[in-house]
Amino acid sequence: MIISYQGVESIKIQFGDTVVSYNPVSKDSDFKPTRFGADIALISLNDPDMNGVDSATRGDRAPFVVNGPGEYEIGGIFIRGFLSRSNYKGKDRINTVYLMNLEGMNLCFLGAIGSSDSLDASAKEAFDDVDIVFVPIGGDGVLDPSEANSIAVELEPSIIIPIHFGGELSKTALKIFLKEAGDEEVRPVDKLTIKKKDLEGKEGCLLYTSDAA
Repeated sequence: MIISYQGVESIKIQFGDTVVSYNPVSKDSDFKPTRFGADIALISLNDPDMNGVDSATRGDRAPFVVNGPGEYEIGGIFIRGFLSRSNYKGKDRINTVYLMNLEGMNLCFLGAIGSSDSLDASAKEAFDDVDIVFVPIGGDGVLDPSEANSIAVELEPSIIIPIHFGGELSKTALKIFLKEAGDEEVRPVDKLTIKKKDLEGKEGCLLYTSDAA
């Protein structure tokens, strides 16, 4: 599995010939989108910064779009979406948190979640065995660095990957998050290549991919 950060909350995951896109940036966003063809696009929040299905479409390759709570099975990939809330751009909005199993690993994508309190008990129970968590850290309607660290630690993943920073977003949030996590010496990578066996012995390991936006 290869994970790369495309800016804001956009994550590209490739495994074999399959590509999954989380929250791709739309051409209508003020942020710069990165275009690539995806097979599945998971949209947490209905905002141009995160609902760019157009950016996840290239040529004849158009993604199957998941944009809300529920249970989905797409080509043998199991996805569950859970209702939460966000205050992105100062508006009370629905945000979907996604749990997906790929190559034997459970990936939790928190999207633009505004607080851990917006997740109900059943959702937290479902996150009992998370391997990798993607957590927003930028504040201003999503989790701030301190809240992001708290919820990431609570989920007890093997790997924590911060999102919603860099580019035109304040990189100060990243510095604060790394300090909160006690990993100020962590350095970015262009992409993360990982297999299930690589998670053995890891607990709360902090990694982040460089900002492509």
